Amino acid sequence: MAAHSHSHQHGSEHSHDYFAGVNTRKLLAVVLIAWSLFIIQLVGAWVTGSLALLFDTVHVATDAIGVTVALIVAHLAARPPSARRTWGLKRLEVLAAMVQAAMLLGVGAFVVVEAVQRFFDPQPLATRELLVFGTLGLAVNVVMMLILLGGDRRNFNMRAAFLEVLNDALGSVAVIAGAIIIALTGWLQADALAAILIGLLIVPRTLKLLKETVSVLLESAPRGLDVEDVRRHLETLPHVVAVHDLHASQISSDLPILTAHVVVKDDCLTDGCAVETLKRLQTCVAEHFEVSIRHSTFQIEPESLQAEGHYDQLP
Repeated sequence: MAAHSHSHQHGSEHSHDYFAGVNTRKLLAVVLIAWSLFIIQLVGAWVTGSLALLFDTVHVATDAIGVTVALIVAHLAARPPSARRTWGLKRLEVLAAMVQAAMLLGVGAFVVVEAVQRFFDPQPLATRELLVFGTLGLAVNVVMMLILLGGDRRNFNMRAAFLEVLNDALGSVAVIAGAIIIALTGWLQADALAAILIGLLIVPRTLKLLKETVSVLLESAPRGLDVEDVRRHLETLPHVVAVHDLHASQISSDLPILTAHVVVKDDCLTDGCAVETLKRLQTCVAEHFEVSIRHSTFQIEPESLQAEGHYDQLP
């Protein structure tokens, strides 16, 4: 005899719906601004002949593509589950963030290679125009960052979009610094150096995001959750004899899940305490640990099955 429990609190769902709406509106604003900035900086790169501004423009293009994808995914992820997709399309958030991170890494590597070549073969630049376009790019990126700051920071998609805009803002700073150095000293290699800096700024943050998204796809336990600690704590609850087949993972950044088989004394299944045990298990994983898991599934099993060797070999 087994009992099965599913816990998912509706208040949490309403919170997720609210954040989804906020995220979508903010992403839409950033999409429109990002594509406008791309066109402006593309003109600026052609006028000035700056490699740093050109690659910052390429970075803006990846931003625009990235936040456009994020907007589409935010809309799709809000769709309710179906009989075929029982988790809905929430996992698209993770896939989109991983693609954005991979794109940024590719752009970073390309920028560094091209900038090294330009360092040894510098080209004349229109420094005054370069400073104007660099300053304009920085101002627009700051506006986009302020828009994204109010979004759900737990959301991989929003974090990826924010990181892209932040990296681009830092790239604009590098463009401005390069333009000032060239104007004051005439050292043309400063443009290539700024381009290299833009490439290096892209890599560390995107590697971290890429690692986290791959971890989710590999069904790793949520960061900050010690599964063995969870097992030990659950086994201290009244009537619980043992816990096995304990698995914790994430569907998306805002949806950690946990499943487990819980062995209880045989009389717990006949005297009515199984229901109370299930409530304790659900409350424990939802409230006791750093990572709150409000979507949990427990299978209750009698101790006699263990004595008969039905699951001796299970973890």
